[in-house]
Amino acid sequence: MSDPVTIEDIYALFQRSQEEADRRFAKADQRAAESKAEFERSVAESRAEFERSMAESRAEFDRRMTESKAEADKRLAKAEAIATQANQAVNSLSSRWGRFVENIVAPAALRLFQSQGMAVQEVYQRVRSARGNLNLEIDILVVDDDVAVVIEVKSRLTQDSIRQVLRSLEQFKLAFPHYAGYRLYGAVAAIEIDKDVDTYAYNQGLFVIQQSGDSVEISNTSDFTPRNW
Repeated sequence: MSDPVTIEDIYALFQRSQEEADRRFAKADQRAAESKAEFERSVAESRAEFERSMAESRAEFDRRMTESKAEADKRLAKAEAIATQANQAVNSLSSRWGRFVENIVAPAALRLFQSQGMAVQEVYQRVRSARGNLNLEIDILVVDDDVAVVIEVKSRLTQDSIRQVLRSLEQFKLAFPHYAGYRLYGAVAAIEIDKDVDTYAYNQGLFVIQQSGDSVEISNTSDFTPRNW
């Protein structure tokens, strides 16, 4: 017959069960702590990798942007240099054409305006005044004792160039006061004339000088009345 189970036996069994439970809980807590630590380590590594990757991406982006900007600046500088050279070439060509026309008009100037009934006897080229605040240059000036004709020469005659000539005529007697008592007339000369610009010049009271064969002639009609400035 087995020994009867005593309270001490039950308490001892309970004590062992509690110890086993505590051991298992402690092991579970340890595993949980280890899992948490591993999770936090993994998160930290992932975050560090993400930040490193983002830093590298930003650095690569900044590098490419810097290279792109440098290349764009280089191309812009090259385009500006080409545009400057082109403008200089055009301006140089226009200047040479203007001087070419001027050298054709100047020898014929006396004949042209004597045929208009003006007793002009003198021709001057590149007449300049820097009196006061005025800085005025006249391509060709034809004069006599009481008559002066300002001739502006253009490779291409436009409305803007007509307006420029009109401004020069308005300022002429201020820039050259010794001609203040003269009858002052204006003329324009060009190889190429924009459409209807010659009519615009006539209406402003200007003589228009155009190429005719190997020389130049005044193209205004016989009923033209020049303006006296």
